[in-house]
Amino acid sequence: MRITLLALGAGLVLASLPTASDAQRADKDILPRSIALQHEGEQAQQAGDLNLAIDYYESALAADPRNRSAIIALAQVARAQGLPGKAIGLYREALVLEPNDVVALTGQGEALADKGALELAREKLAEATRVCKGQCPQVAALEKTIASNASKRVVAAEALVPKPVVATVKPASGQN
Repeated sequence: MRITLLALGAGLVLASLPTASDAQRADKDILPRSIALQHEGEQAQQAGDLNLAIDYYESALAADPRNRSAIIALAQVARAQGLPGKAIGLYREALVLEPNDVVALTGQGEALADKGALELAREKLAEATRVCKGQCPQVAALEKTIASNASKRVVAAEALVPKPVVATVKPASGQN
């Protein structure tokens, strides 16, 4: 009788554990609603309506937070708006989901170069080259961006010395 109760208890415990197939979808299985919203965002972006594109991409991420393509698209919009810092953070989110994503690696490198952080951009270039192992247009684009931004440097605010402002007072004309 004792063995029957133990076997029954163990069976209940094992039956209540989730199986691997129930626990999680594969990373490549993005919900169809999220993909549809992402496509709407791409159309809005191509039409030049960046604010509407952002709304669609954010909705796509609300539908499925693992939609790496929507994160990358948001980062590209941020770069187009001249917000490289925001783009860097978004690319970082995409790289958390897939560390070997060449598009996210090179995109983050380009955003870093836009910001003037050329050493970090070169590190991203090295990573992307390692991952790509061939001729990738994204790697070539990153190399070009780094070369074009070579004149930019990151300067600490403390290194800048403000120039004093000298006020000049002109006498009013026509008065004695």
